[in-house]
Amino acid sequence: MHRMVYRCGGHRSASASPYLVLLNDLLLIPVWHYLVALIAICFAFLYHFLEFHFLHDLFTGFRGCSVALTYHSSSRIYHDVVSKCRILHSRYLVTPWLSSPHLQTVFLSLFGRPPVFNYRRELFHLSDGGTIALDWLLDSDVLGSNYDTTSSIPKDDIKPIVLAIPGLTSDSESPYIKHLAFNTAQKGWNIVVTNHRGLGGVSITSDCFYNAGWTEDLRAVINHLHHEYPNAPLFVVGTSIGANILVKYLGEDGDSVPVAGAVAICSPWDLLIGDRFISRRLLQKIYDRALAIGLQGYAQLHQPIYSRLANWEGIKKSRSIRDFDHHATRLVGKFETVDTYYRRCSSASYVGNVSVPLLCISALDDPLCTREAIPWDECRANLNIVLATTKRGGHLAFFEGLTAAGIWWVRAVDEFLKVLHSSQYMHVKKVASSYPPLILDSSIDQGPYVNIAEDGMVAAVGNEQVEENRVEDVLESGEGKISAERDQQRPQPESDSLAGVVESSEQAITPLDVIAPVRRRLHLLSRQSRWSLWLLVYIAIVTSWPVVGSVLQIALRKKLRNVLSGAFFKR
Repeated sequence: MHRMVYRCGGHRSASASPYLVLLNDLLLIPVWHYLVALIAICFAFLYHFLEFHFLHDLFTGFRGCSVALTYHSSSRIYHDVVSKCRILHSRYLVTPWLSSPHLQTVFLSLFGRPPVFNYRRELFHLSDGGTIALDWLLDSDVLGSNYDTTSSIPKDDIKPIVLAIPGLTSDSESPYIKHLAFNTAQKGWNIVVTNHRGLGGVSITSDCFYNAGWTEDLRAVINHLHHEYPNAPLFVVGTSIGANILVKYLGEDGDSVPVAGAVAICSPWDLLIGDRFISRRLLQKIYDRALAIGLQGYAQLHQPIYSRLANWEGIKKSRSIRDFDHHATRLVGKFETVDTYYRRCSSASYVGNVSVPLLCISALDDPLCTREAIPWDECRANLNIVLATTKRGGHLAFFEGLTAAGIWWVRAVDEFLKVLHSSQYMHVKKVASSYPPLILDSSIDQGPYVNIAEDGMVAAVGNEQVEENRVEDVLESGEGKISAERDQQRPQPESDSLAGVVESSEQAITPLDVIAPVRRRLHLLSRQSRWSLWLLVYIAIVTSWPVVGSVLQIALRKKLRNVLSGAFFKR
């Protein structure tokens, strides 16, 4: 009896305070179990937040990820160049302790383990008064036993030159640029890094700054290198913002660029999409803030000019790249809005006009340049472009090996350029003809024309007058160099008799001579399209016969009526 009452009373007590019972039970669990659970929860959160893939790599046996290649099915650049690149057809394995795109990107920025060497500096002065630093690393500086700063590249040297373009606020001392420079020189080529204006320890000497779409400096440097070393093949490698500038330049100038081949690494492609992406998630906002701080540091170096050309107070308060572009880049570059600047400077719009063999490498887990901006279809439609994408890599990192001593894309670039150099598909600058094209092949936009004078007189005008006006217009517009050279090269008459013949022949032109070309072309047209002409005649007769028949019937009826009435009165 007492036992039953005790149980019932205990049951009522437990049901009245279940949380108290639960708390008592939780207190019985050892504290270190809670610590383990907390660590596990934090680990799971960070694993997902930082996008780790170590477990995936472990379960797949550290096989790495394959390289996806996008290209046109008829592309000779792929079939004869990229198909021979072993690295692009192998797998990329991330350094195991850097199995996160964010760890790779941060490690590259803070450490990077760059090789140690010294550049040779050349100051290049631009036409607008600006100055940029060209930092050279010759193969002899790496391979030679003695480092001789007085040696230079011969003007007639045929050894290839690689031009490297750093990313945003980066210069020749950036770890990934030094990896590229050392590896290129070690393989026997010369490399030069073109630093952006105001970077590399060089002050701003004009009112012009670089931006994500500023191609004038790159164009000037490439033309300078091609002029100084005309026999040396020139290859260009752009990274991040430098890749965007490179692709935009190649699309702007098309066939006329003196570039044998190019590589774009981690290009943002579409700046407007990139702007939306970098302000979307917490991690991207952290990158956005970090890059804005770097831009503020760049502006601080050149405060006197920025204070005069831009909104300095707005620059100091900028918390994102977009804020900086609104208060600085937009004003200095004279863009209406920030979105206008992003649209005009995005390289994705210029991909279709690239005429140079171009390899593009991007990581799909890039925390700065989203895969959403990659112009897949445009790259696939261009016969000169091969797009290589990997699932891993981060932004410009692509570390490989247990010690993260190497960068995968640096080896891929070196192999691609070597194979391209040994092939027949290196691009050669298309030189414009020194003479204007002949106008004998087509009759479009040619004389004779109809000239109506003020008094209403109509006269035919031949090609002579039109051609003369065209040449005068070219000379007046500043494009008269070709015509002037042509006049200088034209042989002068040796005697006055030739001038007399020319003058008499000009005076002998008659209206019949002016109309003669029309007759010749009509004859040619009728000879080549005889059946078409007869068909047109038949159609004209059939379609106009009802009207013509009605008119003839009325006319004949009136005429017959008059004839019959006259005959009747005569009777």
